[in-house]
Amino acid sequence: MSITDEDLAHLERAVALAREAAAARDGAFGSVLVDAAGVERFADRNRETTLGDETRHPEFEIARWAATNLTAAERASATVYTSGEHCPMCSAAHAWVGLGRIVYAASAAQIAEWRREVGMAPSPVAALAITSVAPGLVVDGPVGAFADELRSLLVGDAAAP
Repeated sequence: MSITDEDLAHLERAVALAREAAAARDGAFGSVLVDAAGVERFADRNRETTLGDETRHPEFEIARWAATNLTAAERASATVYTSGEHCPMCSAAHAWVGLGRIVYAASAAQIAEWRREVGMAPSPVAALAITSVAPGLVVDGPVGAFADELRSLLVGDAAAP
């Protein structure tokens, strides 16, 4: 599926949430759940540092919220827009609750490479593509328009010479 102007607008919202997370010294990730009519239903950002729980990823929070607040049909027709490709935990949660399409700005492979380039420790979880964890999901990304900003948010001062 091709990326539309509506997709770009929702991705911009996810990246704005990633900026908010970075400012709070949480991992710079943000995600938005949009229903079939294009209405934002839920949005969140990483809260792993501020809440002291490494599982507080926005994609996982979306899955939890959707399981409680949307019907199966509403979940299946929704789209999750996210600044970074889901980790394996979030990919599994997305699939288990039956959410629809995922659109991400930066891939797990890109993020892992950016971290490696600046000497940061790798993630404790493998950088797997969403479809490696949940092969039935519809996924679009990465969207290059956000790469430079996301790289800066995710590796921060570690990228400085």
